[in-house]
Amino acid sequence: MGHVFDKKLFELYEKWQRSPEGMLLDQLSTDLILRLLQPKRGERVLDIGCGTGNHLLLFYRIGLDVTGLDASPFMLDIARSRLGHKASLKAGSAEDLPFEDNEFDITTLIFTLEFLDNPLTVLQEAGRVTKDRIFLGTLNSLSLGCVLKRLSTLFKDSIFRKMHTFTLWDLTKLVRKAYGDVPVTWGSVPILPFLSRQHIGRIDKSPEVQSYPYGTFLGLACSMTYALTTRNLLVMEKTKKGAESIARSSCF
Repeated sequence: MGHVFDKKLFELYEKWQRSPEGMLLDQLSTDLILRLLQPKRGERVLDIGCGTGNHLLLFYRIGLDVTGLDASPFMLDIARSRLGHKASLKAGSAEDLPFEDNEFDITTLIFTLEFLDNPLTVLQEAGRVTKDRIFLGTLNSLSLGCVLKRLSTLFKDSIFRKMHTFTLWDLTKLVRKAYGDVPVTWGSVPILPFLSRQHIGRIDKSPEVQSYPYGTFLGLACSMTYALTTRNLLVMEKTKKGAESIARSSCF
């Protein structure tokens, strides 16, 4: 199952989210998520690892039918206090989702894979319950911002100590193992975390810049495709009499 957030982990995560870097990353990653997913009003979305409901609120505000799942009762209590009846919230394991096949149009895992023990199993489960699109959003192992955060954990306690980060190639490999050769689009932000917020806003929102695989946040959207396979059954003639009966019946 991986790390289940308690109060201590939540406080570390919240501290990072409220930092200038965390707020900028939230703004840019939100733009990227919406650009890659292209959600339509009324679609059903499941957010696996919904935490305190940040992305559920985003999806609700643009008119989606939202459901969230998390393994942490502590995080879900906060999500319920924020969302009320705006979302359906369930406690459960990402490896064994309590939902029907194809129940959702969209499934998202945003800052979730980093804390899981079995990401492939989770992706396979996500594919089972998803009719149309899956979005993965993770921190990028190859980004300068992530490298610097990793180094900082040598000197202070940080949420980054608990994370397993990914590269674009890691995510693509997982998707291929889970779903086969499905259509994929991706992007990353911010590419240059050391620039001022004003300059990043102009530069990193460009789709051309987002096509570089070295931003702090990696977003990957894949479209679910389903193939119908058939198996040919061999009909064997067990007796000569049976074969003759078939031949006679074909004459009429």
